[in-house]
Amino acid sequence: MIQLNEIPFQGATPIDGYGPGFFRIGGEVIGGAVLVTARSAKSWGGFDDTAPLLALKHEVDVVLVGTGRTIAHPPAAFRQALEEAGIGVEPMASDAAARTYNVLLSEGRRVAAALLPVE
Repeated sequence: MIQLNEIPFQGATPIDGYGPGFFRIGGEVIGGAVLVTARSAKSWGGFDDTAPLLALKHEVDVVLVGTGRTIAHPPAAFRQALEEAGIGVEPMASDAAARTYNVLLSEGRRVAAALLPVE
């Protein structure tokens, strides 16, 4: 017998789901790339848009970078900018990044997710 337990998010907003070109976060659908933290979810401009990630340097320890359908390395300048600010960068496919974000969020970790859509 399998027992499923509800994961408490302690007021934080988990990623509910995703589909072709969108993410559902806290019941809201956001098209395109998205930046998700425990407090908010908003559109993200992709790898050239580091400013909103750098602004999180006192709030998060790591950013899970969802690179779309498959794992890919983010541009070196992107990774370098975040790491110089003391923010870890963990690239993975966007579906894995969303799941991992939810698990770490439920554990109360200081995490954000910057996700490219799955087309």
